[in-house]
Amino acid sequence: MSLKTIAAKIFAHRIAKRTNKWVNNPIETQEKVFKSLIAKGAETKFGKDHSFKTIKKHSDFIAQVPVRDYEELKSYVNLAVEGQENILWPGKPLYFAKTSGTTSGAKYIPITEGSIKEQVKASRNAILNYIHETGNADFVTGKMIFLQGSPVLQEKNG
Repeated sequence: MSLKTIAAKIFAHRIAKRTNKWVNNPIETQEKVFKSLIAKGAETKFGKDHSFKTIKKHSDFIAQVPVRDYEELKSYVNLAVEGQENILWPGKPLYFAKTSGTTSGAKYIPITEGSIKEQVKASRNAILNYIHETGNADFVTGKMIFLQGSPVLQEKNG
């Protein structure tokens, strides 16, 4: 067994322990995340338009933030694409992922520094949980490939 394999198994065990803390307390975890997201979004245009500062519980959110599709959020996304800050999330997105959009043409999905970190963390944790559950870590010594979207970037309003 290689040093990489041993290290992966140790790290996988630690991540599994950390994951189990929130898995075993789903309601508490969801409430904590919910409150954090509402607080972070309160000073955005979307948060102000939907009175996030008055949201204390899920039922408040349901009453104040209607379910909508992309077209109904498009005006907010367009403001962010134009370069305005604090529209859907604090600050300015680093990137916009452009989807092919099967229902209404191209759609722009804001990508923030925080969302990139969370996506990387989720991918890493998926691999580590696989290692923890199966005990199979031999693949970490080989080559890996990660599939992603197009790396072609287009400058849009900073």
